[in-house]
Amino acid sequence: MSLVPTVHLPDDLAAALTRRLAATAPTEASAQVDRLIENYRGATPTAAPVLRDAGDAAAYAAYRMPATYAAARSALAELRARTGAWTPRAHLDLGGGTGAARWAVADTWPGESGPRGTVLDWSAAALDLGRALAADASAPSMRATTWTRAPLSGAPELPAADLVTVSYVLGELTPGDRASLVDAAAGAARAGGVVLVAEPGTPEGYARVITARDRLVAAGFRVLAPCPHSGPCPVTGTDWCHFAARVPRSALHRQVKGGTLPYEDEKFSYVAAVRPDGAGTPPAPAANRVVRHPQTRKGQVLLDLCAAAGDLTRTTVTKRHGPLYRAARDARWGAPWPPDDQPASGGGSDREGAV
Repeated sequence: MSLVPTVHLPDDLAAALTRRLAATAPTEASAQVDRLIENYRGATPTAAPVLRDAGDAAAYAAYRMPATYAAARSALAELRARTGAWTPRAHLDLGGGTGAARWAVADTWPGESGPRGTVLDWSAAALDLGRALAADASAPSMRATTWTRAPLSGAPELPAADLVTVSYVLGELTPGDRASLVDAAAGAARAGGVVLVAEPGTPEGYARVITARDRLVAAGFRVLAPCPHSGPCPVTGTDWCHFAARVPRSALHRQVKGGTLPYEDEKFSYVAAVRPDGAGTPPAPAANRVVRHPQTRKGQVLLDLCAAAGDLTRTTVTKRHGPLYRAARDARWGAPWPPDDQPASGGGSDREGAV
């Protein structure tokens, strides 16, 4: 079993990408990819979208859309595990570009009554490609998505939604505009609604997520995932909290990226937080979260956890713990602990203290 879970693109999205991008010359797309990499690694002025034209949008979709989809889909899976039967009626995707997070939401809550959605972005080229890709979707809610061009800077006025995603866009904004966008996302979330922020799993991306997390908590939101608490993040120093999803590469993906491996591992950081509505039993975070690859040794598994108490701990699960030991052998980085079908007390695993 791979230590990193694999996330596949939906078949209809994979087919749509192949059809829409097949006409793009690989050498031309590769050159545009190189420029996009430099822009994403550098400082992008908030007044200028990274995706300037149709060629940029096509290169981005081939180069980054599978990975950003995988990150959003992984984060949404953890959110859904915490919210049970809750289904968002309306989804607002801020800075959604070609719609990776929108596709991830439609896949997380499938069916005829899937969440209706609006993708808001400042790049007309990205929205045009996103609209074209969605036209080929099998899900009615995906095909009915509204694609709206609007600035992300300042304090945009947003429609109310049950789920607001801010995925892989904060790095394109100035610190002031990041704060304004997160505040606007919080304001758009209805009572009982959720804001999910995802960024690349780099130290800089993690720092942006933590800043957004702090603003959401200050606005009265409760963190649902990945953290098992809403207190200060215990990760300090040179470490940073992030997770990973394995993305299979299509032939087009490998060609544009110049890669040889049939997959890549996308590292990401995220936070999902709910605005309490005061009605019924509110959704709750996991008891603990596995924050590093589990270490399997003879007769025992060592788990590094972020705990509900707000600290980092190490737990040893041995054969004498029975079913919990078998679950620990299958545990993955980023998973809740204990699993949702195991006793919340941890089933007798041995806590060794702070990491």
